[in-house]
Amino acid sequence: MSIDFAKSETHQNLLRAFAGESQARNRYTFAADLARQQNLQVIEQVFRFTANQERAHAKVFYDFLEPLCGQNIAMDASYPVDLSPSVLDQLRAAQHNEYQEWEHDYAAFAKVAQEEGFPKVSKAFELIAGVEKTHGDRFGRFADLLEHDGLFQDQGGVKWMCLNCGMIVDASMAPAMCPICKYPQGWFVRLSTAPFEG
Repeated sequence: MSIDFAKSETHQNLLRAFAGESQARNRYTFAADLARQQNLQVIEQVFRFTANQERAHAKVFYDFLEPLCGQNIAMDASYPVDLSPSVLDQLRAAQHNEYQEWEHDYAAFAKVAQEEGFPKVSKAFELIAGVEKTHGDRFGRFADLLEHDGLFQDQGGVKWMCLNCGMIVDASMAPAMCPICKYPQGWFVRLSTAPFEG
């Protein structure tokens, strides 16, 4: 069944997704600022890296709305408010929200788009849902490291990489200061998670 795009639930879901991705980008930018203030530059970079991917998702959803160019579209939706002075809380909230998009929101949006006769939109929701799972996994991994005091140390020893200059050090703890560029410890990431995957 194919229905008129302007009368579809799909165009509403695209607008919801565009707004959600736009808001996520801003939330992650705010969380990045908080991480930087707390000298957790690696967490700042994780949030900014993900924020840029959310911007890319927003563009995909927005471009699908081109048939409605020049119109104002009313919609209803709910979005999270995650205000906390704790970087760990910000990571956990981001993890939860990404899994919500992956498991529930975009899976449902993909199904509706397919049923309404918009297979390209359905596929975009499906593919982006997979990326949102990756985002949730990423936030969870860094939250676990932060929560268990493993962000900058590992008893077994690992390779650490400075995100500024690329210096790699093999040690049980990231250096207090990079031997090359003199950036502080907050710029070091486990090499296995650079750039933020593992």
